[in-house]
Amino acid sequence: MTLDLLQYVLAALSGGLVGFVLGLVGGGGSILAVPLMVYLVGVRDPHVAIGTSALAVAVNAASGLVSHWRAGTVKWRCASVFAASGIAGATLGSTLGKALDGQKLLALFAVVMIVVGILMLRRRGAIGNSEVRLGRENAGKLIGFGAGAGLFSGFFGIGGGFLIVPGLVAATGMPMLNAVGSSLIAVAAFGVTTAANYAISGLIDWPLAVLFIVGGLGGSTLGSTASRRLSERKGMLTSVFAVLIFAVAAYMLWRSAGVMFA
Repeated sequence: MTLDLLQYVLAALSGGLVGFVLGLVGGGGSILAVPLMVYLVGVRDPHVAIGTSALAVAVNAASGLVSHWRAGTVKWRCASVFAASGIAGATLGSTLGKALDGQKLLALFAVVMIVVGILMLRRRGAIGNSEVRLGRENAGKLIGFGAGAGLFSGFFGIGGGFLIVPGLVAATGMPMLNAVGSSLIAVAAFGVTTAANYAISGLIDWPLAVLFIVGGLGGSTLGSTASRRLSERKGMLTSVFAVLIFAVAAYMLWRSAGVMFA
């Protein structure tokens, strides 16, 4: 696929926005990446948009992880168990996703986003336990939620942070800020797994991926800083996360009207 100069500029700007939101709310960046590639940059094949965004989001998530690590907000052991259990799920999910019509995949993606947003709003007042550790009481939950998040993230071709963040909170009871920082480990792992599967089928636009990555590096640092500031206001970070999900989902459903019932 050949893009013009304007599309490449839009790709770099979109990458900056994705990186910022990744640092801010963990998985929001991966939610935005596919719609931006399809509706703003103009990538015609949804599968190429999905494969390319998976690679870009994985790299930008790793960049954002560094900022959260320095701030001490990452629960490494809990997140590592979650990520490891989800890699197999991401492999299976991405294989199934490639076999489904791209437009229907986008519409289904939007429906799942709305459900997750509602669940997150229900927990927005929760403070969480910042001292949580990996143990017998949460290891099984981390494995189960990790496998499920990996399957969904691979199927929809995203980093999966919008599932990983609530999954980590549900499995361990950790605060939202810790879930955001810790989720980036799994976002990166699932993104690389999904991107590798799509790359095998030739469904990645490499120049576009590079622009998204470069644009996202600066954005992720700014997003991580904003995330720490918003976390000081009870429920604010969760509310921002949910509103973002609803807005993007509504737009995707509007653009995909009729596809679900075709």
